[in-house]
Amino acid sequence: MRFMVMIKASAESEADVAPEEGLLLKMGRYNEELIKAGIMVDGAGLMSSAKGARVQVIDGKPLVTDGPFAEIKEVIAGFWIWECASLQEAIDWVAKCPIAHGQDRFEIRQMHELEDFGAEGDEGYDLHKKLDAQLAAQKGA
Repeated sequence: MRFMVMIKASAESEADVAPEEGLLLKMGRYNEELIKAGIMVDGAGLMSSAKGARVQVIDGKPLVTDGPFAEIKEVIAGFWIWECASLQEAIDWVAKCPIAHGQDRFEIRQMHELEDFGAEGDEGYDLHKKLDAQLAAQKGA
């Protein structure tokens, strides 16, 4: 099962405050542990919402709201994509995270797999399989 683990923003992340001394190394070691365990697929920290935008499409036209966004609790500061056997395994890994022991909040969401929406032979399913293969080839290049 794939999960997206989202790190919720804080006042510090929204102010683009650099991590406290040693935290970058601790997070690197944590990510290394995730990779060695075969859990981590991808991940990144995100810049503050002041450097982003929210887009709502109305009648085919984008309505853009520039950041920053007032509701910090609704902002994501970073993410991982993990492969875990269960939601509980993802929760257990979050509990080991060096930034999990302060004000940081996380959200874990299981990701849909293509098979949740179709089967081989369906035009949409086959197109997505083809696109998945193209993406994999690009990553390997």
